[in-house]
Amino acid sequence: MVLRHAKSDWPDGVPDPQRPLNARGRRDAPAVGRWIRDRVGPLDAVVCSPAIRTRQTWRLLAAELDAPPDPIVDDRVYAAPVETLLAVVRDIPEDVGTALLVGHNPGVAGLVAVLTGEEVEMKTSAITVLGLTASWVDAAPGGVSLIDHATPRGS
Repeated sequence: MVLRHAKSDWPDGVPDPQRPLNARGRRDAPAVGRWIRDRVGPLDAVVCSPAIRTRQTWRLLAAELDAPPDPIVDDRVYAAPVETLLAVVRDIPEDVGTALLVGHNPGVAGLVAVLTGEEVEMKTSAITVLGLTASWVDAAPGGVSLIDHATPRGS
């Protein structure tokens, strides 16, 4: 799965990597967790950008899951181009069945497009479920199917 972080705030003088979620983001992230729990099931691994907003998104959505895995914070995911995100996906251990990548646009939207050949709008809190029949290392452009796409919102 590929997830764009929930809506973030833009406080004056705060560097981009340190930007926190805003109120809407704090409401939407748990809705993403419920969506994953109800439609996908347990996660084996999570790879997350080191940015505050992505780590907050993960913590809030993980609270809605049964036995969520500890996230792997990978510096490569922050502001990453598609080629770098593809390398991150290919580095997921072979024994992992279901993985979640929590990152940023335009990279996450580009990754989905390259892998599936389909353009999807990756608004904040948007999630895509992808199908890969080979190992992670074999993830290749056009070789992955788009199974589901949603933008869960909290109330």
